Amino acid sequence: MSVPLIREYLDKVTAHLETIFEEEQQNILKAARVMADHIKNDEIIHIYGPGGHSGVAAMEIFSRAGGLACLNAILDGGTMLTNGGDRSMRVERLPGYGKIVIDTYGVKKGDLIILVNAYGINAALIDSALEAKRLGATVIGVSSRLHAESTPPEHPARHPTKQNLHDLVDYHIDTKVPVGDALMTLPGVPQNTGAISSFASGFALHALELATIELLAKEGFEPPVWRSGNATGGDEWNKQFQDRYKGKIAFI
Repeated sequence: MSVPLIREYLDKVTAHLETIFEEEQQNILKAARVMADHIKNDEIIHIYGPGGHSGVAAMEIFSRAGGLACLNAILDGGTMLTNGGDRSMRVERLPGYGKIVIDTYGVKKGDLIILVNAYGINAALIDSALEAKRLGATVIGVSSRLHAESTPPEHPARHPTKQNLHDLVDYHIDTKVPVGDALMTLPGVPQNTGAISSFASGFALHALELATIELLAKEGFEPPVWRSGNATGGDEWNKQFQDRYKGKIAFI
């Protein structure tokens, strides 16, 4: 890869994140407000990414140094890439699967759940949102409105109802991922390359965490923030959260 090509990719990624910042900051702040209120009530916040790399997005902010300790990542193996790429895609397209996951992890009335997915359309994602709403949970969605609205109703990834995540949730942060995800067009290469979705989802989620932590601090509430276990005193600091959330967070 040539240096100019790397620079072009960097510029496009940076411009994309800047657009999310400029256009989604109010939506981030609204979602942060509801997260802060849940944390003040000593409640956990679920996060689930139904899909291969969307599952990685959920893991991005789970048990992360500098991140919120009260996040309960739903690390369901069905769509994890550790079980194979094709299998992951087939499971995320399976109607009814998302409902099973939400029920298995005990999401209930009054809970708060973040659903993150690059494209906002797959069957497991939509079933997760529908089930969470049916149970009385509040749902924050992180996905691309553009990709969802540009995907035809007959696409095989879609839920039988053809719905989009951003139309179902209580709060939505638009990651603006283009159709196909990849940003770069190279001569002699038939497909675009250089994905953006992981950067976009990760930035949106970290921004949401930061806004939540800032709100709590400004209101005189000490936010539960992990310290790196690789930093001096990290293990001792983190034990308070391990003790507090044991039995509430599945993979603490």
